[in-house]
Amino acid sequence: MGGSKVDVKTNVESARLTPKKIALYAAIAVFLVAAPLYFQSVGNVFMVRIFALVGIYVMLALGLNIVVGYAGLLDLGYVAFYGMGAYSGVLLGYTFQKLVGGPDAPMAGLSYWALLPVAALMAAFTGIALGTPVLRLRGDYLAIVTLGFGEIVRIALQNDIFGLTNGSAGLPRVGEIIVPAAGQKWAFMHLSTSTFTFSKDLFWYVIVVALCLLTIFVIRRLDNSRLGRAWVAMREDEVAAAATGINIMTTKLWAFSLGAMWGGIAGITYAYWVGFISPESFNFMESVLIVCMVVLGGMGSIPGSIMGAVIIAGLPEIIRGLAQSTALSQFLTPEQASRIGDYRFLIFGGLLVVMMAIRPQGILPSTRRARELTAEEPIIEEENTDLWEVEHKHDLPHKL
Repeated sequence: MGGSKVDVKTNVESARLTPKKIALYAAIAVFLVAAPLYFQSVGNVFMVRIFALVGIYVMLALGLNIVVGYAGLLDLGYVAFYGMGAYSGVLLGYTFQKLVGGPDAPMAGLSYWALLPVAALMAAFTGIALGTPVLRLRGDYLAIVTLGFGEIVRIALQNDIFGLTNGSAGLPRVGEIIVPAAGQKWAFMHLSTSTFTFSKDLFWYVIVVALCLLTIFVIRRLDNSRLGRAWVAMREDEVAAAATGINIMTTKLWAFSLGAMWGGIAGITYAYWVGFISPESFNFMESVLIVCMVVLGGMGSIPGSIMGAVIIAGLPEIIRGLAQSTALSQFLTPEQASRIGDYRFLIFGGLLVVMMAIRPQGILPSTRRARELTAEEPIIEEENTDLWEVEHKHDLPHKL
């Protein structure tokens, strides 16, 4: 009872708006609005695309954080749900366009908005279908099974399963298009001026930011709900959680399905933004990078997941852009500039090793998770002391 009171008090204090928090949120809001507008106004479309891409990875990291951070289930095939949302959104978009009269029909632009919840639900059902047979496994076994699932999905997409995915050539096929979302043309016509162009990338950046805010709101509500507390209890000790009446299987399925749902939302948004998808966008390394975002930022922490996505998804692209800029072209050959981004895996691996050694809770850990890790140290030390005394009790002098 005492621990639950502390948790409630901690959640209330973290949710309370202080002047510092208000100033921080205001500064972040100003930056999120002003920075893309500035780069768009000076014609730097590359940076606008980076902002939108980071937003996509923020959604993915927050979704995986439900599975890994809150529920404590290691999922190495999360990118499969990302690909499921992208491919289902595009393929169902073709059907939607035919129903409303073709890609040139006025209603065709509603395909993204109409199919956004459909893609989310399809990804969630995929998470349930995967989780039902495999969530009885734990630890490394669960990680291996989810890794295999991610590879099965990628190989199926690459092999043009049922003739739907077009294999390695990707979608759309020749003669087909992904119709722009409703509102994109209106924004270009009414929000552009003689000196400022409201581009496609800026339009999708606004949508991605709105979806990220919705994701943060929903996950915060989940974290403070009965389900969120069940996830934390299950993560710490499944046996003890089951003894208190928590249905372990149902709780795991909720985590898998909700995490997969946000993967599907990110997938369909990415597909309609870029206008092209292929199996190479949903390989195993994408899953690894998303896991790294959650671990590096702090498992179970919303600000940590956001920070991890910004560092891992944003910095390499910025460095790659700087390497190919005119300022560094005199120092680097084109081949060297194009290969700089490949070293990010080495850098991220080194960062994770350092983080596990000196700050295992992550850069911006949740208050609850940091307290748990801090509390474990004296408990482990006490258990080791008791174990040593039991093993050497015959060697100790007997008290009179």
